[in-house]
Amino acid sequence: MNARCVGLFRAGGLAALALLFTLTAASAERRVALVLGNAQYQHAAPLANSVRDAEAIAERLKKLDFDVVSGFDLTKPQTQATIAQFAKRVRRADIALFFYAGHGLQVSGKNYLLPVDAALEDETSLDFEAVSVDFVLRQMSRETSIRLVFLDACRDNPLAEVLAKTAGVHGVSSGLAEIPIEKGGAGTLVAFAASPHQLADDRSGGHSPFTSALLKRIGESNVPITEAMNRVASDVLKATAGKQRPWINVSLKTDVVLHKVDLNAPLIVGEASAPQAEGGSGAGNTGAASASGQGDDQLALEVLRQKIPRLASDDPIFFEHPIDFGDPAIDGKSIAQLIKGKPLFSPVEGLDKSVWEDKHCDGCHEWDEARLCEQAKNFAANDASVLRLQHPLGTRFKVALAKWAQGGCK
Repeated sequence: MNARCVGLFRAGGLAALALLFTLTAASAERRVALVLGNAQYQHAAPLANSVRDAEAIAERLKKLDFDVVSGFDLTKPQTQATIAQFAKRVRRADIALFFYAGHGLQVSGKNYLLPVDAALEDETSLDFEAVSVDFVLRQMSRETSIRLVFLDACRDNPLAEVLAKTAGVHGVSSGLAEIPIEKGGAGTLVAFAASPHQLADDRSGGHSPFTSALLKRIGESNVPITEAMNRVASDVLKATAGKQRPWINVSLKTDVVLHKVDLNAPLIVGEASAPQAEGGSGAGNTGAASASGQGDDQLALEVLRQKIPRLASDDPIFFEHPIDFGDPAIDGKSIAQLIKGKPLFSPVEGLDKSVWEDKHCDGCHEWDEARLCEQAKNFAANDASVLRLQHPLGTRFKVALAKWAQGGCK
């Protein structure tokens, strides 16, 4: 492993991380997001994932330096109050973002989002019970430079059928209609979970295919949002066997990168002196300096993350299924097979061959599926930890373990 990585995690020492570069202008961007998710509908069956989807997106956006206004399972008055709060904050923002997961519908080409108390019993319901997507877009367009809209609202909607049949409203559909880019202006991206007029999958457990892909791609380092959304579309197509195709309309004059990392900045890693006792010469350090150090640490970790190898396949990882690691030494084997195999080299530097050669990994580590899952959860919780020590089965084996844990150690 790279000596810098070894130094970073050297046992018994405190790693001093210093990045010799100034923060880019992107870090000073003012980013404001509105995230809404509705699942517990009062006049329709609950949705499986929509609130969980919205909560996960809200957390991800906070990590990307967004000021997030969020609401979950909101009534119409609560939705209006939340949008009003967002409208006050978003004015003059560099990036305005809107994410919605829940029921939506279109009527004659106009899109509406449905709060949890929507009943849609007559033709006046849209005005008094639903929220027009155009209304939200207007709030985003007030002196903002860039607008990003993500709508996971194309799920099969029984309330649309009620409105069409019972109330006799024409042109009603569960699938959402295309939003002309002119409504958002020149700095706009609009992404639907499915193509116009089509329905999206809302699987039980975990997240919807669209949100799963968005969570995976939206925070990738140095990836423009347009490329990230291309990857989202590809991921969703693959996850749904080609049945669901996200639709994306873009009018951005410049690349929008939500997670910028300077990969050319030199990274200095060494031993730091122990913290001085309270009242010592270091007692006068300011909180600002401490916060700066924490920021540098985070940026240094992002540089390390660039060194983590990718698996050759994005397929889910299962304990007993063959894996395409991208490493010829272990390709085509499952985790279950590999932990019963033999190490490629000494698991501990300098260990005599008689101790490890021709021994099986599960015998050395007393591995079983449950114990291995606990180890894998550590890799998933701290992805940079896969670089901490070399592994007899290679770093890609650790990467696969982390992905296995993220999928629930199935």
